[in-house]
Amino acid sequence: MVDGLLDPTMGALNTALNLRLANQNVISSNIANADTPGYKAKRMEFEGALREALNVGSSLQAEATHPDHIQRRATDPVFPEVYDDPNGVESIDGNTVDRSAEMASMAENQLLYDSAAEMLKRKIGMLKYAIGEGGGNR
Repeated sequence: MVDGLLDPTMGALNTALNLRLANQNVISSNIANADTPGYKAKRMEFEGALREALNVGSSLQAEATHPDHIQRRATDPVFPEVYDDPNGVESIDGNTVDRSAEMASMAENQLLYDSAAEMLKRKIGMLKYAIGEGGGNR
């Protein structure tokens, strides 16, 4: 089972990468529809989805009291909330996309994705080292 091989950090980074990808898709959709009359810019609730996926920040934690209870794992799919941006300023044609703000959001999201990917890469590198080279079994 994969969960036994993944520590919580790797699961959290995997989830963060998946959420960043979903956020990039939302931002890309906004940019693609910047000239579509009546289109309402969308936002994704990234932080809340990540907290939910990692089971942190909630005062009510689910607890398995029986081995057959289903536990949420960091590798389970996450379905973040995507909603119409309530702060969007409507143009004459009813569109609420601010192209320059979306481009800035895309650049920020890409940097955060790249950072999470690099951390995951380093974590995997440390595990490879510990398994293959670091044990002094040469």
